[in-house]
Amino acid sequence: MEIRRLRDTGLGFSVALFACWSAFAADPIAGRARVIDGDTIEMSGQRIRLFGIDAPEAKQTCVAAGKKWSCGQNATFGLSAIIERQWVHCRQKDKDRYERIVAVCNLAGVDGPDINAAMVRQGWALAYRRYSKDYVSDEDTARKAKAGLWVGQFVAPWDWRRGKRLKAANYNEAGKCLIKGNIGRNGVRIHHIPGGAYYNRTRIDQQKGERWFCSEAEAREAGWRRSKR
Repeated sequence: MEIRRLRDTGLGFSVALFACWSAFAADPIAGRARVIDGDTIEMSGQRIRLFGIDAPEAKQTCVAAGKKWSCGQNATFGLSAIIERQWVHCRQKDKDRYERIVAVCNLAGVDGPDINAAMVRQGWALAYRRYSKDYVSDEDTARKAKAGLWVGQFVAPWDWRRGKRLKAANYNEAGKCLIKGNIGRNGVRIHHIPGGAYYNRTRIDQQKGERWFCSEAEAREAGWRRSKR
């Protein structure tokens, strides 16, 4: 009986110790946040990477309405606008290879709005499916609304970091898209790519609804078919 009591006491102590450790581990990091980029903040002297999302890099550019724009900088501004000067609570999920804390962060308390979800829903970040499927529905919402990055063309941040860029052949150094979306007399919409037989002679009249495209995928989605020559 004495041995059993000792064992029970030891088990109870272990359970209590684990419960205390779990409660400590679950405590959020809280405070005022400084925005580093579209998916990274600094708080209480620690860098925190937002879990499950990936925003364009600070120097990354995208294309919309025939022009390049600083989507990376705008993603940073987007995160700043979401947080403003509100109190931020982050719950650690992991650490990345740079020793940054990877966390889900909320505004005004652990039950407040999910900052990670807001960034994806507003189109300033993508669901980082490699690590989580938590924000896929938010990405679908942003895509349908053509919010943020979805207003034009972009390279996924993970591909951009590997060196992938939008095809330079489809827009010039001034950021103007080069694919011509022409509307014929019979209303047929045909797009012409640089080097095509009718490209140089085609003139774009935007008042008629003709337009420029930065990619053939964009032209097809808008209802233009490629010229046969």
